Amino acid sequence: MAAPKIHLFSSFLLCSTFLCFLHCTLSLLNPEDEAGILVQADDVRMVQSNRDSKKMCDFSVGKWVYDDSYPLYDSNCPYLSSVVTCQKNGRPDSDYQKWKWKPTGCALPRFDALRFLGRMRRKRIMLVGDSMMRNQWESLVCLVQGVIPTGRKRVTYKGPAMAFHALDFETSIEFFWAPLLVELKKGSENKRILHLDLIEENARYWRGVDILVFDSAHWWTHSDQTSSWDYYMEGKNLIRNMSAMVAYQRGLSTWARWVDQNLDPLRTQVIFRSMSSRHNRENGWKCHNEKQPLPFFSHLHVPEPLVVLQEVLKRMRFPVYLQDITTMTELRRDGHPSVYMRVIGQDERQKQGKGLSSDCSHWCLPGVPDIWNEMLSALL
Repeated sequence: MAAPKIHLFSSFLLCSTFLCFLHCTLSLLNPEDEAGILVQADDVRMVQSNRDSKKMCDFSVGKWVYDDSYPLYDSNCPYLSSVVTCQKNGRPDSDYQKWKWKPTGCALPRFDALRFLGRMRRKRIMLVGDSMMRNQWESLVCLVQGVIPTGRKRVTYKGPAMAFHALDFETSIEFFWAPLLVELKKGSENKRILHLDLIEENARYWRGVDILVFDSAHWWTHSDQTSSWDYYMEGKNLIRNMSAMVAYQRGLSTWARWVDQNLDPLRTQVIFRSMSSRHNRENGWKCHNEKQPLPFFSHLHVPEPLVVLQEVLKRMRFPVYLQDITTMTELRRDGHPSVYMRVIGQDERQKQGKGLSSDCSHWCLPGVPDIWNEMLSALL
């Protein structure tokens, strides 16, 4: 009877030795090697609400490194708005297109259009939010459209939504305009009323979508002079004054309840992209003539909208992923259109802030939003 026991023990010992060897081999992999297990797409996790998931790669922490192989497309992409085609509008420098984000401790895979479309086959992906999300939608469309033959791609429009269709993949990449997520309506005397507890008019468009990517912050932080509403409303209560961040928290909570109650995590993946940084100051020229990213911060400031967003996500039952791009964009004051949001003459450029507007909120394309989409591709 001893022989079978010895045979069983020997098999166990051999198996254990092999597993130990495999573990040791994998531990020697460079964590920044894209072939290593730390950066496989299925293992990549951003900050997740209310979940203790194993975070293999935190893309939110890192630095910008110059990479001459970028950009991945040029400003001749036919789907770009004129306000973001900074090269066409006369911007004299182009290095802002060539910076790649390098996370600390892992690698961000380069965007692969065919691989992305293959994974998105027969799926709808919808980007929901404000003009910064439109910025990202245009970037994503330009990243994929170059591998699709002419005649096998088109854009359609329906109300507040637009969609790019990759016909051979039966894939749509959509943008839905909802900068506040909740409903903004006209009331009596043409007053604009922001309903903090109503969302269905917008949310009905989100049903049946496979991947939903949201953002909402910039419109909530507008000053009284540039605010898009005159009153808030909750239930039947009309409110004239409220802290902007209290209103933001209540609006986001309405969105969170809708997601929790209406979406199935086995059917739909939900990502919330954090606020991209603005570099405005009173004269609007803080981003003008900037040509390189900042290398680091002397101190890190977490903006209040991000704190509010994190708290709302933590209370949700639905597994929403937070794609945190706030810090990485704070370093990129060189990436905005500045005065190159339209074609301007040399005389205008020489005004240097004297009555000439400067856009330090949106982003030139190709540029910073391309990196958001590399992050998004790795996450998906």
